[in-house]
Amino acid sequence: MARVGDIRQFAGNQNSLEIEGLARFAVDEQNKKQNVLLELRKVVNVKQQVVSGTMYYITLEAADGGVKKVYDAKIWAKPWMNFKSLQEFKLLGHAPAEASA
Repeated sequence: MARVGDIRQFAGNQNSLEIEGLARFAVDEQNKKQNVLLELRKVVNVKQQVVSGTMYYITLEAADGGVKKVYDAKIWAKPWMNFKSLQEFKLLGHAPAEASA
């Protein structure tokens, strides 16, 4: 049985506007902090944890100079306070090559 505070798989659609907006926010914040130019390609996975607000753990694919890479982003959100903060953003590695038809 899941407990309060446990990290859980996101129950909604990981391609929703809410999650895409959070992923874009994470990439934009990382671009500002590190003076890089990552471009969001897609959301790969989403988990969430109820804290004082919600902590989102988003695995995303972004292009770095045309090279697709996979990153983990941790975003803390409190929508009722219009608050969101990028807590962590780390490179996991290169994105797997897509199969050609």
